[in-house]
Amino acid sequence: MGFPMEIGIVGLPNVGKSTIFNALTSGNAAASNYPFTTIEPNVGVVGVPDARLQRLTELAKPKKTIPASCRFVDIAGLVKGAASGEGLGNKFLANIREVDAILHMVRLFKDPDVIHTMGGVDFKRDIDVIETELMLADLESISKQYDKVSGKAKSGDKVAKDAMVVLDALKNGLEAGKPARALGLEPRVLQDFALLTAKPVLYVGNTDENPDPATLAEFAAFTKARGSESVVICGKLESEIAQLSGEDREMFMKELGMKQSGLETVIVGAYKTLGLCSYFTVGVEEVRAWTIHVGDKAPQAAGVIHTDFEKGFIKADIYGYADIDKLGSESALREKGMIRSEGKEYTVKDGDVCHFKFAN
Repeated sequence: MGFPMEIGIVGLPNVGKSTIFNALTSGNAAASNYPFTTIEPNVGVVGVPDARLQRLTELAKPKKTIPASCRFVDIAGLVKGAASGEGLGNKFLANIREVDAILHMVRLFKDPDVIHTMGGVDFKRDIDVIETELMLADLESISKQYDKVSGKAKSGDKVAKDAMVVLDALKNGLEAGKPARALGLEPRVLQDFALLTAKPVLYVGNTDENPDPATLAEFAAFTKARGSESVVICGKLESEIAQLSGEDREMFMKELGMKQSGLETVIVGAYKTLGLCSYFTVGVEEVRAWTIHVGDKAPQAAGVIHTDFEKGFIKADIYGYADIDKLGSESALREKGMIRSEGKEYTVKDGDVCHFKFAN
């Protein structure tokens, strides 16, 4: 499956994208259990925080523990006019096409020392600027496809006629200022058109250390109305947390009343935005979290480990994390008959612990 997801961090200049990216991919971005890898200057891989993994490690005492991971890409700041090539517009749009989801950084903090490229802090305007640029780029893409497909449809091509129904819906929706993801079209249908506004979005508000509660509530309501999740973090504070390790980090967060860092909240939020979840494999060699899509069947889940597991799938012995957390061992679960044998039609759930059996 490679990297389970790639998330592009986008936003106007000076909203805190690079601050958050640097904190995410610093050596101490998450608890020491969650490794990261910097692949190139603007790409980093971060472990997905999951307390269940720590508990399973305590119980199984494996030689190593491997979390699920996600890959973040720091994309150049966008300016108004990007769709027509302003600033780094073309590069920006090309980079977004490559990612699975968008982490849209929005400036909520006020700081006279950090210039706002559009004059002042206004998160609604800023969100609209970026959404408009993405919609304009999509409209250009749809128009090119429209001309090609309409000719085939007029000559009676059935596939082209079906495509025209979708293209009409997309063209009308985008012209009305609605992103492709909000048009009620099947995700599988949208995949064929490779649109920027079809990608799921997680809005991240970058605030100061003492944010205005009314602004936070307004931001949450505004993003929810757009059909997307949002989280709020203080980039400055997250940078400080990211530089600490071990007990210092825990103590600092405890003083602030934080159970998990904002960055961990962002990673988990991004994971959910993509409709992903984790199952575990547990053994003396390793305890590991594996990423699957919500709704995947057992053979598909097995295929994430190795394609041979999916092809030769026979069955899976499965139990829930909550059960082993409570009883403390697989032997105790076995005694109580709590390890189930499941076949090809079983839908793997978040937190399942799986032992796959397959034919060579």
